[in-house]
Amino acid sequence: MNSNITTITSNSLVDPQAQRLVDFLRDVGLPHENIMADPSERSIIASNLPGYLQSLPAEVKRDARYLSKFVIGAGSGLFDYALNAIWNEVVIDLRKKASLYGVDIFFDAAVGGNKTREFYKTENDLPALKDAVLLDTCRKLELISDTTYKKLKHILDMRNDIGISHPTNYNINAFELLGWLQTCVQDVLHDRPTEAALQVQAFIANLKSHTAPLDPATKQTIERRFTELPSHLCGSLLRTVFGIYVAPDTDQGVRKNIAVLAPALWNTCADEPRYRLGIVLEGYNTNLYKDKYALGEQFFALVSGNAYRSPSERLVIVDTLITELLDKHNGWDNFHHEAPVAANLWSYVPDQNSIFDNLAERLFKTVLLCRIGRGVSYNNGVSPGGKRYYDAILNLGGDKFAPHIMAAFTHYEISGQLGRSICRTQAKQALEAARTNVINQRLIECMTYLIDHIETNPGCATSTDFKRLSADYIRWN
Repeated sequence: MNSNITTITSNSLVDPQAQRLVDFLRDVGLPHENIMADPSERSIIASNLPGYLQSLPAEVKRDARYLSKFVIGAGSGLFDYALNAIWNEVVIDLRKKASLYGVDIFFDAAVGGNKTREFYKTENDLPALKDAVLLDTCRKLELISDTTYKKLKHILDMRNDIGISHPTNYNINAFELLGWLQTCVQDVLHDRPTEAALQVQAFIANLKSHTAPLDPATKQTIERRFTELPSHLCGSLLRTVFGIYVAPDTDQGVRKNIAVLAPALWNTCADEPRYRLGIVLEGYNTNLYKDKYALGEQFFALVSGNAYRSPSERLVIVDTLITELLDKHNGWDNFHHEAPVAANLWSYVPDQNSIFDNLAERLFKTVLLCRIGRGVSYNNGVSPGGKRYYDAILNLGGDKFAPHIMAAFTHYEISGQLGRSICRTQAKQALEAARTNVINQRLIECMTYLIDHIETNPGCATSTDFKRLSADYIRWN
């Protein structure tokens, strides 16, 4: 009995019907060039792809429908179809990684404080993210490595530029396609998030469920872990922790624990995520989320972060606080009522850069008025609780705002107070505080002149000598 044995080589991967399909397209008048890869390119696939597939473990291939689609596309010469098949699997895998990591954290990092954040809640919303955003966020959260990100970014760019989704006349070559397959299978589909990313994931999950107060040892351990995280992960974690804090359904015990940990986390973050969080808070106010806005204000107060709130919001708040401080100073029991307002004001202007130019004159005039005091013997006429904040704000003046501080002594509200000896003594101390960070030698000379003469001559700020000395910095009428 004779048996005919047919040997199937790797070249059997090449579809013999492919050329006939191309001929058919030509015969019916349809475009037929650059539709399928050249036979030489398909031969390269046929020579190399079987060996690579055989090297993959059986468990990898068992349910890998994407590999079947890739083989059919590559074998038929439809390289762009094959590329789409493998890329679609990459996207599905990245979405799975996002779901396992936690969609709340992922959407916080992907969408941030945008108003559209409220529309991203479950894993079913992940497909709404563009592939580029999905990829960028996975890198940001260390769900993929930087090297893998760069490779995938290139593949995505090539897919968009030359793939079937955006057809061009460029032909994908066989070695490119095989390299992209290897990158996707080895670097993505069998990769796992970094240890730091897994720590963040576990921390968020535990934080949400831990309602008992944190003991000091646990608090110190967590705070130390914050300092060990990469700065970009700290920023993502801060945004998520903030989101948990302001959520109306968050357990009060969880919120208290966040209040304990938030200052340490805030201190480990760079400025960018802090400012972005300020924009998120402003968005709550703009979109009338009153409860979230109130809790957000609490959070910013806890971490001493008012200086990072959005400029437009800070401008209104600082202006309001200046008016409120003046009202408290002129009101009943000012010694007691000035201090909390002064502390709040200081939280919004903790450094020179946070002082608005268009509010500087009012700010320093009001602070000086409070720092000089009412001229009574009790506490030398100055609020003991507010005094340190007044000096701190005056210290910020420096070269930039020193002229505002000196010119304030010509205003009738302040010059009227200088008729009292106690006020003149306090004025001298205020000027000394304001001179602390002045570098410009002429400005130092001007301030020293006022310091030397204010106690004996309450009108020294309008004297001819002082006007001449300060003429380059104060516009005198």
